[in-house]
Amino acid sequence: MRGPHNIWRLIRTGATFERTGAMKLALEAMDAPPTLRIAARILGWPFKWLGLRGDPTQPPVLRALTALGPAYIKFGQVLSTRPDVVGQKMADDLRILQDKLPPFSMDEAHATIEAELGAPVDQLFSTFSAPVAAASIAQVHRATVRETEQDVAVKILRPNIERNFRRDIDAFYFAAGMIEFLSPASRRLHPNAVVAHFDGVVQGELDLRMEASAAAEFAANTAKDSGFSVPHLNWDLSAHRVMTLDWAEGIPLGEVPALVAAGVDLEDMGARVIQMFLRHALRDGYFHADMHQGNLKVAPNGDLVALDFGIMGRIDEYTRRVYAEILMGFIKKDYHKVAEVHFEAGYVPADRDVDAFAQALRSVGEPIFGADASKISMAKLLSHLFDVTEQFGMETRIELILLQRTMVVVEGVGRSLDPTLNMWEVAGPVVEKYILSNVGPRAMLRDLRTTLQILARFGPKLPQLTEAAIARLSASEPEPPRDPMVGPLGYVAIGVVLAGVVLISIGLV
Repeated sequence: MRGPHNIWRLIRTGATFERTGAMKLALEAMDAPPTLRIAARILGWPFKWLGLRGDPTQPPVLRALTALGPAYIKFGQVLSTRPDVVGQKMADDLRILQDKLPPFSMDEAHATIEAELGAPVDQLFSTFSAPVAAASIAQVHRATVRETEQDVAVKILRPNIERNFRRDIDAFYFAAGMIEFLSPASRRLHPNAVVAHFDGVVQGELDLRMEASAAAEFAANTAKDSGFSVPHLNWDLSAHRVMTLDWAEGIPLGEVPALVAAGVDLEDMGARVIQMFLRHALRDGYFHADMHQGNLKVAPNGDLVALDFGIMGRIDEYTRRVYAEILMGFIKKDYHKVAEVHFEAGYVPADRDVDAFAQALRSVGEPIFGADASKISMAKLLSHLFDVTEQFGMETRIELILLQRTMVVVEGVGRSLDPTLNMWEVAGPVVEKYILSNVGPRAMLRDLRTTLQILARFGPKLPQLTEAAIARLSASEPEPPRDPMVGPLGYVAIGVVLAGVVLISIGLV
């Protein structure tokens, strides 16, 4: 039943992109094949008069997205993390997309708080301001908690936002399916996976309990990081559609003259932004994936304060180690090592030539390292790296794309504070420290200890497993064991568990 509705939404989208002049630019940015370009123009051009006009003072693509509404604005923001899909220039344009919309009424805000928190605003807060920020999904009010007199930021979802987003996301999935059908080459970029990633991001933001949980986890991970802080979450005043955190005083990182006037060391702060991001990504595997200037402040005590936890990134331990080795390989200009890591991780098909891939990686790294510090650009490196990996058949890995794109953003933030900042020199100590702790003999011993502890949980079954194994070995025609664990893997498990118990008991691991 949703097919006709989705087709109409695609027609309206195409018509708006045609009317605003965004269609041609978007197709060129994505390097769309002829079949897809023809289909898109047919979808939009005949219905151009039905398209939304948008704000003519904005660039065409931003004008189209803002005209189409909150879901498209948010999708544009997420696509800014995917230069492999839309191209580097378009990704940069989308990154500056201002997620600002007219606020909804105070009556609706009060009604939402009373419905979610079970009490009128006046009973919960002694002061409650008009909206201080209004975005595509929610708006923020400054308030004072009546019970504690604590200044807080209260984030409230827009009315009916869940239904409106669900409708548009369905259309996005429909469009992704059409793109894959019309352009088989696009499947390398996984259009459906891109939409699924967007869907996951949005679903997390449409339930503020999830964002609250993300803020709490991030705060716990970073609690001991000197010079970095996260606002404290007030769980008692948070619910599905409302989230309350301590108000963060400070100067936004984008207000450079104010930072200078306040005596902030811009070189130190620029390096701190990059090193904190890398530390969180490599050490914790959980990082803030939207670290632009609007989400960062410098507190009166000099701390770097992070805000807005709607887009967070998570990478597993194995991927962290791979990424760290790739970064270190580039830092040391060991391109063969970088190539080997790609092959070992399965990122590049095994039938490709590792030496040829290493040579291609050298063409990525050398121009960067040979440049003056002010011209070293992570964005240029990644743009070239995407071209190289495409030539060698590497499929897009969304978790790495988000990590790499955030790295481009934090490099931009750092450069806005210190134009001479050298990304590689700043990143080197953090990456080296991680590798020393997590790659090599020390990491192997820690992994072995963890593995043995897991296997040791089968300790209560050791007598049974041992007896069954001996019975099988002594029988001339052994019957299949009743316990599925008994077999070749069972023998291995018994030996490893016994060895682990001994090693743990004498304190070797």
